[in-house]
Amino acid sequence: MENLPQKFYFDGFLLKYRYHLLIALIGIILISAGFLFFKKSLNFSSTKVEILQTSSEGGATSEITAEISGEVIIPGVYKLSPGSRIDDLLIVSGGFSVDADRVWADKYLNRAAKLTDGQKIYIPSVSEHSSAVSAKNSGGYQTTSSDFSSDSNSLININTASVSELDSLPGIGPVYAQKITEHRPYSKPEDLVTSGAITQTLYEKIKNNITIY
Repeated sequence: MENLPQKFYFDGFLLKYRYHLLIALIGIILISAGFLFFKKSLNFSSTKVEILQTSSEGGATSEITAEISGEVIIPGVYKLSPGSRIDDLLIVSGGFSVDADRVWADKYLNRAAKLTDGQKIYIPSVSEHSSAVSAKNSGGYQTTSSDFSSDSNSLININTASVSELDSLPGIGPVYAQKITEHRPYSKPEDLVTSGAITQTLYEKIKNNITIY
């Protein structure tokens, strides 16, 4: 009986301030929910950034582009995976055509060599090779400068010459000679420039002294 007044007082207090207590309780719930949502948002943002960075890094080296022309079934520009070889480019282009100079390809085309982005491969025809040899033997066109013999044997084959032989060309030292051998094979003499082996200025000095056959 002694605690009865206190109980009535407490019940009256709850009844009088019930709305205030309810509002306070709702406020606490909302604050807690907001804190949890904010924490989850931070975690989501962090994960999203990591995914974007991974995707960007993977796409930087996703493919290379190379061209093949001349005597193949479907000449053109192709996109291949990094590390692809010349043989892979031949496969996607349908392989050699019936007129392709297979003897030349067997001698000078390294089908196991890795392709570089922007590289071009040219496959000559049998008739093209035969015409070039006939013209040289008959003197149909000038292949050397006036300072050199017109004999085709005086021309240096950039696909098969040694470093010392290449070094004998005007303006070609040991460094350029080594670079020429590293960029083999060449489909045409101009590939010396397009492959980055030598400069255009240097090519003009040696173009009449070299051959690919």
